[in-house]
Amino acid sequence: MGTILERKRKDGSTGYHAQIVVKRDGKLHRETKTFDRRPAATAWLRKREKELQQPGALEASKLSDPPLAEVIDRYVRESRRTYGRTKEQVLRAIKTYDLASKACSEVTSAEIVAFARDLSVGRQPQTVGNYLAHLSSIFAIARPAWGYPLDAAEMAAAQAVLKRLGLTSKSRARDRRPTLAELDKLMEHFGEVRRRRPSSLPMQGIIAFAIFSTRRQEEIVRITWADLDEEGSRVMVRDMKNPGEKIGNDVWCELVPEALAIIRALPRLDVRIWPYTTDAISAAFTRSCAFLGIEDLHFHDLRHEGVSRLFEMGRTPPLAASVSGHRSWASLQRYTHIRQTGDKYAGWRWLRVVSSPEQGQSE
Repeated sequence: MGTILERKRKDGSTGYHAQIVVKRDGKLHRETKTFDRRPAATAWLRKREKELQQPGALEASKLSDPPLAEVIDRYVRESRRTYGRTKEQVLRAIKTYDLASKACSEVTSAEIVAFARDLSVGRQPQTVGNYLAHLSSIFAIARPAWGYPLDAAEMAAAQAVLKRLGLTSKSRARDRRPTLAELDKLMEHFGEVRRRRPSSLPMQGIIAFAIFSTRRQEEIVRITWADLDEEGSRVMVRDMKNPGEKIGNDVWCELVPEALAIIRALPRLDVRIWPYTTDAISAAFTRSCAFLGIEDLHFHDLRHEGVSRLFEMGRTPPLAASVSGHRSWASLQRYTHIRQTGDKYAGWRWLRVVSSPEQGQSE
């Protein structure tokens, strides 16, 4: 038998949530669909109930009602857009939860809320919110693209509930910056690693370049020598992250003298300036911070440090954006509170080290 539930939407309108549950041969089959009008919901229920009574109809319907995990795999497989490492990791992690084993038609708002409760154990509300945001992209296309009964309205309802319960929230801007003492520890440590293992990552140069160029980790490893304009002291940053479209968002960014000097000291071993992976860089940085007792420092904080430095040196938002690549000056408002002036990196001894020939990047 089918049921119809009325649900109030955020805009004040009413949605009619139709659900069919059929139990046959000890197995449960569930389908759900939301309508703007009750008569439409009623008509759909009658039609589907009649269809499901036909021989073989229930088995056929299962072919178009796969587990959520299969839909995630198809999304990853067929998406032409390149998405960040974080989203890839999140989608992979979601597949390990019970929610991913449920058929699309069984993924209700209640199931999503239960999933979020499990996620919240040991995680901040901002992190749970990010998981739900990435998962919602699957819900947005599953029905219109492939006809799977994955209801975007169920996700929207769950997100509204979770926000009210305080289980999700928007990410807060970090203001963590490395101190010169912490950077000294890291640079000395990576210099020693480099001396013992010359084939190890040139983390001294990568860290310094991240600060002075203000580049994100994934942007650093994508830059090619062909993207470098030495004469113009700038570099083309491919597919720069932005709130809208990422693919094709190629932006020329200014290289301050320190960043250009670091690049000029590198040997041309590959088409890429930094021919390494984000996983390797992230692992080396995270392990070393833990080893050195440096708490709550992320690699991305180096970008924040670099942008803060630009403002401390007196750059205006548009001039700072010419280096950082921020599309909106409003995004730089968080830096307007900075009171320190001058360049704390003036005479920084490690700049001489990373600006010397690459094999000398140790001290």
